[in-house]
Amino acid sequence: MSLRDILKNTLTEQELQMLPGRFDVIGDIAVISIPYELNAHKHEIAHALIARQGGVKAVVNKTSKLCGEYRVASFELLVGSSTRTIHREFGFAYEVDLQKVFFNSRLSYERARVTNMVQKGENVLIPFCGVGPFAIPIASKGAKVISLEKNAEACSLLRKNALQNNVIENLSIICADAMNIPSILKKCQFQRAIIPTPYGMDMFLDIVAEVVRPEGMIHFYTFKKQHQIEGLIKNYEKKGLKVLNYRRCGNVAAGVSRWVFDIVKKRQMMDGER
Repeated sequence: MSLRDILKNTLTEQELQMLPGRFDVIGDIAVISIPYELNAHKHEIAHALIARQGGVKAVVNKTSKLCGEYRVASFELLVGSSTRTIHREFGFAYEVDLQKVFFNSRLSYERARVTNMVQKGENVLIPFCGVGPFAIPIASKGAKVISLEKNAEACSLLRKNALQNNVIENLSIICADAMNIPSILKKCQFQRAIIPTPYGMDMFLDIVAEVVRPEGMIHFYTFKKQHQIEGLIKNYEKKGLKVLNYRRCGNVAAGVSRWVFDIVKKRQMMDGER
């Protein structure tokens, strides 16, 4: 039964049309963005969500977009007692506090896809690692992962999650700004990098590419419109980065999607061969 079906005797037809068509579930918390026009009914909507979605114990209303240096949205707790939860994904568990750290449940397929490419013994860099949803499954495969995150709360939860998932021996955590990668990791050469780039920060592809070895792999996430993709690929090629594959992995706004590019760093980028 849909939310609209549950609420059809509570909301008017016009209000039902304003009801969000989707919501996220992180652990046992449902995350929904309720329009201002429906504020008077937000608690009824929250209880309807719990009735519809098995296993949900809390509901939060997302009241702002991602903002601030840690990319954290503002949430109003409508039902439940806490914004902290345990999110489970492909056999791994992540403790998350939605008020303090960023977490995207919609990238679960991508996390599994990229993890399946990783080989034991690889050196892997993951900036913007958050509480570890990319880092922990990759470390579990025997890769040596350096996770970089400037949100101290996220770093604390990442360490806790790495211990709980028994991967701490393969995971190093650096609490620092990704802008400092060239100086922090200047002596490192990674076989693979995963970059879940924040909106509008495409410059991190160039920054991270500096510490990826020739013929290493980069999984680069960015936000673009369909018509920009061809130009991006040509631009990457000029920089010595060969795109092997790309795919859309979620819409974020009208006409704007999240895209992932699987990129190989050409040897020429390092040694000047042409």
